[in-house]
Amino acid sequence: MMQMEPIFGCGFEVFGRVQGVRMRKQTCELANMNGVRGWVMNTDNGTVIGQLEGTLPKVNELKFWLLNFGSPRAIIERAVFTPTKEITAHTYKGFTIRYHDDRNSTNRP
Repeated sequence: MMQMEPIFGCGFEVFGRVQGVRMRKQTCELANMNGVRGWVMNTDNGTVIGQLEGTLPKVNELKFWLLNFGSPRAIIERAVFTPTKEITAHTYKGFTIRYHDDRNSTNRP
């Protein structure tokens, strides 16, 4: 049986001009291309937050992109990450964009 690579997870928050510049969409696309699971969401204070889960090289690649690049029109001032820790299993099925009221939405357009 093949040994699975360890899975790592961390949270992030990106500061700067990161809303209205396709940051969530491009983070989601890059994560899906790299097999990274988790989510990304805008906050009320103008930042973008989320969670990353995947192999260490892939998680680090996303962290590097969030810290240094972001979407083409984004202006990244800084990015803060929680410590990257090994986890026993994935928490998420894939990578998604979350919206503020996911927890209590009423299906309004």
